[in-house]
Amino acid sequence: MKTNAARQLDNLGIAYELKNYDIDPDDLSAESVAAKVGMPPEQVFKTLVARGDRNGVCFAVVPGDAKLDLKGLARLSGDRKIDTVPLKEVQPLTGYIRGGVTALAAKKAYPVYVDETIELFDVISVSAGVRGTQLLVSPADYLRAVEGKVGAIAAPK
Repeated sequence: MKTNAARQLDNLGIAYELKNYDIDPDDLSAESVAAKVGMPPEQVFKTLVARGDRNGVCFAVVPGDAKLDLKGLARLSGDRKIDTVPLKEVQPLTGYIRGGVTALAAKKAYPVYVDETIELFDVISVSAGVRGTQLLVSPADYLRAVEGKVGAIAAPK
């Protein structure tokens, strides 16, 4: 099944692989997804939605084994204060549900901030925009597709 995120990569001429996995609605964690797609959690990136006091809504993309460093994200985004948006706002803002959020082909093109560890890998995994499907893509291609800005925005869990 092609998702809008996969179609966006097709339109950009970016090579990727789709990887399906069984969904456990009680465990949508990046660590669980990583185990199901056979990759280490630090290589499976999760996409969070945040809102800053100056620049509004953005996506924050961090490794599955880390948490978002809000101070790091605020520095990178140029906000004084930033926080993740409440779960009930995620779908209206992005068009995606929890466990299927991706910066690719979102309802609106918000700025995308990506943790610098993305550059350590040949291939990363991100949500394809639906629960149960991951996109495997090169970090450079992903950053180009989402026009991502790289910086230190992850902290150990």
